Amino acid sequence: MSEGNPLAGNKVFGLIMAGGGGTRFWPRSRQKLPKQFLNLQGNGSLLQQTARRLEGLIPSKNLLVITARDHVGRTLEQLPELTEDQAVGEPTGRDTAPCVGLAAALVHRKDPEAILITCPADHVIEPAASFRKALQAACLMVEEHPQSFVTLGIPPTFPSTGYGYIHRGDAMPARLGVEASRVRAFREKPPAEVAREYVQTGEYYWNAGIFVWKAKTVLEALAKHRPALHAGVTEIASAWNTPVRQSVLERVFPTLDKISVDYALLEKHPDVLVLRAPFTWDDVGSWLALERLHPQDAEGNTVQGRHVGIRTKNCVISAHPETLVTTLGVEDLLIIQDGECLLVARKHEESNVKQIVEELKSRELGRHL
Repeated sequence: MSEGNPLAGNKVFGLIMAGGGGTRFWPRSRQKLPKQFLNLQGNGSLLQQTARRLEGLIPSKNLLVITARDHVGRTLEQLPELTEDQAVGEPTGRDTAPCVGLAAALVHRKDPEAILITCPADHVIEPAASFRKALQAACLMVEEHPQSFVTLGIPPTFPSTGYGYIHRGDAMPARLGVEASRVRAFREKPPAEVAREYVQTGEYYWNAGIFVWKAKTVLEALAKHRPALHAGVTEIASAWNTPVRQSVLERVFPTLDKISVDYALLEKHPDVLVLRAPFTWDDVGSWLALERLHPQDAEGNTVQGRHVGIRTKNCVISAHPETLVTTLGVEDLLIIQDGECLLVARKHEESNVKQIVEELKSRELGRHL
């Protein structure tokens, strides 16, 4: 690890979870090229930016990316520093608990005392230095409290109904200047009135899904709360360095519980700690993220591409550079063009774009997915 890192003597591993489909970013995000492989802001894809943020904390040889089986090749293209063993292809999506469990089992075989940093592949986080500082603080907390799970909480900037919340409890001593607390409870995505109450109390963080924990503690918790899932990931990991690796993965992984790590472990674990994130964060969950990540013109429009608008206000417009989008007398629309597909929707419907994807499936229009 980099010079000056207080954990320089310890082995820290990283897991980037890159298996999502990004359906709310259709038509730009497709089955062959989901959101995490797109360049939506800054330099490089969201996956590449995630990997770069971990540089200096995690040696490249200690990084795992778990993605869909069909995306292993693209993962290795975008992250050429990885070996084929470091890009794991899920035969089918089983949510985050099997993903985390498999990573913990693989890492535990390499180092029974390893710390595992777990990050989604599709977040925008700035500045990267503050992110690394928070993760260093989290690793220190895991070293001091090896039976604890540590997560990063995002101070909410508005009463979002699209994020889960963390209710923080008693304060703990800060680490590296980063505020720390015990977690009182995890709360699911709330209705608008409840979200406003959460924000007004000042006691809640957004749950960003970023975790730091001992690999062995994850496995112990799985054995207790999800024994079948624990048995499955252990069987896969045991076969990892053998000729039957792929056949065991293909046979066992689809049988694992389809459940999030929040439900499977976080909400059941008796000792969860949270650090207050000292960075800005966006999960880039839908097209309205472009408004947060890019400037607007004088009429409040966010534009990527060529656009001529007359009496056009507060729209999000994204198209390929060779496509000219013209608008007349419209406002509060999403207008998204990609290849042969065009999405036009009211902005307040942005979280429902995935319904379009389901409708395309039901009409057997798979070539547009």
